[in-house]
Amino acid sequence: MSVSYNKLWKLLIDKGMKKKDLRDGVEMSSNTLAKLGRNEYVALDVLVRTCDYLHCDIGDIMEVIPDEKENQG
Repeated sequence: MSVSYNKLWKLLIDKGMKKKDLRDGVEMSSNTLAKLGRNEYVALDVLVRTCDYLHCDIGDIMEVIPDEKENQG
């Protein structure tokens, strides 16, 4: 399985925010922000703080994408 944070980037655009605003507001490291940009796993507490900061649910900022092999059964 993999993850996608495309919903997060769209939400930031909709709110007129920049990635730097998110990084500063959530107090995350530049490395964590880079991981989000590469659709890599990050700590759950970062995602929870992000949701709290943006007043949204975790499903509003990310989605889990099943591997194609899993879909083939």
